[in-house]
Amino acid sequence: MYKLLLRPILFNFDPEKVHHFTFKMIKFLSVIPLFSSLMKSIYRVNDTKLEREVFGLKFENPVGLAAGFDKEAKLFNELHNFGFGFIEIGTLTPKPQDGNPKKRLFRLKKDSAIINRMGFNNGGVEEAVKRLRKNKGVLIGGNIGKNKVTPNENAVDDYKICFEALFDHVDYFVVNVSSPNTPNLRELQDKEPLTKLLNTLQEENKKKPSEKPILLKIAPDLTNDQLLDIIDIVKDTKISGVIATNTTISRSGLTSNITLANEKGGLSGKPLTKRSTEVIRFLSEKSNKAFPIIGVGGIHSAKDALEKLKAGASLVQLYTGFIYEGPRLIKDINKALLRKQL
Repeated sequence: MYKLLLRPILFNFDPEKVHHFTFKMIKFLSVIPLFSSLMKSIYRVNDTKLEREVFGLKFENPVGLAAGFDKEAKLFNELHNFGFGFIEIGTLTPKPQDGNPKKRLFRLKKDSAIINRMGFNNGGVEEAVKRLRKNKGVLIGGNIGKNKVTPNENAVDDYKICFEALFDHVDYFVVNVSSPNTPNLRELQDKEPLTKLLNTLQEENKKKPSEKPILLKIAPDLTNDQLLDIIDIVKDTKISGVIATNTTISRSGLTSNITLANEKGGLSGKPLTKRSTEVIRFLSEKSNKAFPIIGVGGIHSAKDALEKLKAGASLVQLYTGFIYEGPRLIKDINKALLRKQL
């Protein structure tokens, strides 16, 4: 129904406007009696064989929603009804910010891809906390970043503010230093500043009565030497794992209109499928499976998800695949996992 009827209509309109319209419609429909129950009955796969225990948390199934979709924690309860095992909100920043000028979101239909240069647009971490207090049992990841106006030398302070504000309201944290849409942010992936940042957050973590998992989200554009540095950093800082990968700045192999394909921003979707799986496999093999990996990037089918799990991922996340394929994709992946008994 989604791919045949809804998607052709929605894809005729501006992607960012459609995103907000869809959120409002799901929110509206979810207050209608039985709508949520109907969505659960259609899309959720309830089977204890799908449960996973990763970095000390119990996931009802291994298919999550990646950060960036429910950026401001406005729809996590409703999205959970579509079958996700966990929802990652964010990227959140300490202060509200508008993000980059519009137009900043582009569909590359021929490539089943999206380019975005949103720029961490959000209402600030405190606004998200107010909504997270209404969580109805959804396992939540909190993806955190820095404000655009904060210089890199002060970036640690921004991450600490978000960490403290979210600590009682999320189940795990994700440190985002890999978005290509905030100027100079990716410089924080270098070994020295990244180690300092993660060690600082770990120090804050240890002050709590009970620590929470901290993960690092990395870019697919890192070289093998940089990925080896990531393995060393995870070991040295003792964080809980890695999310591989964020969007890419590469435009290799695209078939879409050259003007559209050359829009600035991070590319996600099918063109990222192979590279994200390569990064997962490299990290898993070179680290001797020393830490859990959440695999994300170009998952548009159950086969894509299974390949990432076989490459070494413990969990997977959807974003662009969810937009192109619809909520049926979540069910297809979970059904495939049960058939394969993975």
